[in-house]
Amino acid sequence: LQQHAGSTAAPSHLPTASHVFPVSSQCKILRCNSEYVAATLNLRGTDRGTGYCDALRSYSRCTRRTARTCRGDLAYHSAVHGIEDLMIHNNCSKEGPTSPPRPRPPPNHQGLEPLAMCDYEKSFVYKHGQAPRYQHCAAFGDPHIRTFHDDFHTCRVEGSWPLLDNEYLYVQATSSPVAKGSNATVTSKLTIIFKNMKECIDQKVYQAEIDNLPAAFEDGSVNGGERPGGSSLAIRERSAGRHVEIHAAYIGTTIAVRQAGRQLSFSIRAAEEVARAFTEEQDLQLCVTGCPRSQRISRSQCRRGPVAAEVARALCKEMLPVEDVYFQSCVFDVVTSGDANFTMAAHGALEDARVFLPNVEKLHIFPAGAGCSRVSSSSFLLLILTSSLWVVLLHF
Repeated sequence: LQQHAGSTAAPSHLPTASHVFPVSSQCKILRCNSEYVAATLNLRGTDRGTGYCDALRSYSRCTRRTARTCRGDLAYHSAVHGIEDLMIHNNCSKEGPTSPPRPRPPPNHQGLEPLAMCDYEKSFVYKHGQAPRYQHCAAFGDPHIRTFHDDFHTCRVEGSWPLLDNEYLYVQATSSPVAKGSNATVTSKLTIIFKNMKECIDQKVYQAEIDNLPAAFEDGSVNGGERPGGSSLAIRERSAGRHVEIHAAYIGTTIAVRQAGRQLSFSIRAAEEVARAFTEEQDLQLCVTGCPRSQRISRSQCRRGPVAAEVARALCKEMLPVEDVYFQSCVFDVVTSGDANFTMAAHGALEDARVFLPNVEKLHIFPAGAGCSRVSSSSFLLLILTSSLWVVLLHF
């Protein structure tokens, strides 16, 4: 994988390891920061002796070595000034002993063992000295897209559209009408291609369709093949015919595929640098940019459908007590389609987000619009019949 610095810990004017500066992907200060943090981690209180000055001199020397690649980087220059202030504050001389280098695990002739190379998290920590960052995307319902950047779109897409298209993964969703003549569309087919990766996996293709949610790849296998790291790609069936998870440890990625009623949903937790590993030609990815503007639908005005908004709200409230975008999407879909299974699709997407999101504080998204307007049901019988259907589904 290409090196991506992301963000890392660096000292501010206070000598703690908890302050962070964002670092550009071109600046190679990451190792300096992590070595400084490691050297000062066990130095506590005012009785730190010369160890702290040694660590600051080492840090200063490291920043000088990486100055060329960090020229103009705000985080780099902030760190340099912070080091100077701390050396003055602690009466540290610029010349003197430095901290011993941080011990590293001895590599073999090829660096990491093949099995470790195919464990993304371990490999990333080995290279960068910190844990990787992750992103989440989902597609569910009629269909709704939550992008890697936490944008939320409702789309009118029909046919096949790429959710992901990068160096490691290709994911395509095919949408079709819920029923003949219906305005509502759902994902009826998902194709996921795990591209060949040396030492780790053979290329594997997973394909799911309505009423066919297999717990194996197209070739019948359940892992990445016979290569040394083949076990770093594996399928696990969570609920027969309804929920499958694919774990791709070699790229730090987990995918969930679900079926609720007559529709499929897709959720992914991907390492940040994996999600970003694409070229300008691979610019059409719903997980990255969301739906094209011409294909977006406002959820503030529900299309007329067989179920009134109040009935849909009552059904969705049972599974989604927080009135966020998942709740709004549920109401929109039930009103449009008349299918109570959309409540389970939205609930499943929310549960995946609860597990996959790196920051749980971003779980609920509250848009400015109020969603479908609250219109009283024109038929009390419709409310009784729809509610009865929901009870039957709950006990199914």
